[in-house]
Amino acid sequence: MSKPKLKHINRRFTDAERARHAEIIAAAMKDIPPKAGVRPKPSPPGIPSTIRQAREARGLTWYALAKLARIPNQATIRDIEIGKDVKFSNLQAVADALGLSLELVEKVA
Repeated sequence: MSKPKLKHINRRFTDAERARHAEIIAAAMKDIPPKAGVRPKPSPPGIPSTIRQAREARGLTWYALAKLARIPNQATIRDIEIGKDVKFSNLQAVADALGLSLELVEKVA
C-alpha cells in the first residue's frame, strides 16, 4: 500500500512571523557575522547584469527564479549571471519569468 502524496501549500507570512524571522536572522548575523570585505563579484555587462538586476529587484533567489522559469537546477541561474555559456532555451525561460525579452541584432561592421 503506497503512502498518499502530501500537497504543498504556500501561504504568506503574518507580520508576527516576519518580525520573528527578522529577529532570528539578526541574532544569527550577530553570532556568526559575515566576513568583512567579501562581496559577490559583479556580473559582466549586458545580459548577465540585466538578469541579475531584474532578479534582485523582484527579491528572488536563484532557486526561486529557477522554479519560476521551470529550470531544474538553480546553478543555471548562477551561470547566466556570471556570464557562462548556457542553453538558449534556459536563457529565454529566465527572461520570460522576469518579464524581459531577448533580441538578436545584427553586428555593425
